[in-house]
Amino acid sequence: MRDHQTNVQKPIGPAAAALSLFLAALWGGTPTAIQFTVDQLPPVFTAGLRFGLAALFMLVWCQFENCGIRLRKGQVTPAVINGLLLFVQIVLFTVGIWMTTASHATVLINTFVLWVAGIDHFVTKLSRLTAVKIAGLVFAAAAGFIIFVVSDASASETTQRDTPSLWGDLCLAASAFVLGVKIIYTKMATRHVEPGKLMLWHDIIGTVLFFLCSLLFEFPLSISLSEISRPTILGMLYQGIVVSGFCFAAQTVLLKRHSASGISVFSVATPLFGVSAAVMLRGDVLSPWLAASGIFAALGILLVNLPVRREKLQND
Repeated sequence: MRDHQTNVQKPIGPAAAALSLFLAALWGGTPTAIQFTVDQLPPVFTAGLRFGLAALFMLVWCQFENCGIRLRKGQVTPAVINGLLLFVQIVLFTVGIWMTTASHATVLINTFVLWVAGIDHFVTKLSRLTAVKIAGLVFAAAAGFIIFVVSDASASETTQRDTPSLWGDLCLAASAFVLGVKIIYTKMATRHVEPGKLMLWHDIIGTVLFFLCSLLFEFPLSISLSEISRPTILGMLYQGIVVSGFCFAAQTVLLKRHSASGISVFSVATPLFGVSAAVMLRGDVLSPWLAASGIFAALGILLVNLPVRREKLQND
């Protein structure tokens, strides 16, 4: 198999920085796009549509990369496990958004850095916790603490379209944990499966499981195709093509040319863009506590992802 670690990594110039920031903005809009879709469609069915579109995109991407789509010996198990992790994580994520607000979803899902850093330090031992990273984890934990503990009295205002709920927030916190596990596992799985092929099969396996789960628990649908609104369709296309398709492809290109730590620093903008999108498009009330939680989540991501000299050990 081709060695993906031998590419010479270039300094991050203005163009790469601008693209990374743009991708952060697009990812930040995901909870809001999902919120528009689950206004009319069941959450698990929505996830199936999203990753069905993503699988079609990845099928084309694999042809473009010429990595093939057939799983070889030793590649089936990593692909299946990755697909199962995707299923659990996205069900929790989409159901959580359906039950709460896009702004809460944006903050809570970005607490995944807590679990990635913790697993990397205590389990895989591929990356050590430094004082700076620990500070980042404190900020990330504070963001989650604010969402759970501090009551948002402004949520009852008529300008807010969606209502926060404890159960929805708990689903999102659980989704952040599974996402952390999935990120670590994916990093190890790409040693055995080409990234494009791995993403294709994890999309396919996830899509099959989403539709099976939806068929068991969400059907028959309470809406006809003719009743589906434009915001619902646009939200679906945004999730499936823009986020799960274009963002992955662009991120892959960036990671081939630049260091992962250098690119990941720009994800600091994701919770900020996400909260802004929820406020502007869904009418979420920007209370001081919500603003603080978004800023803390961004600081947590920034500090955890700051380049460390010995970080190269995780790529060995």
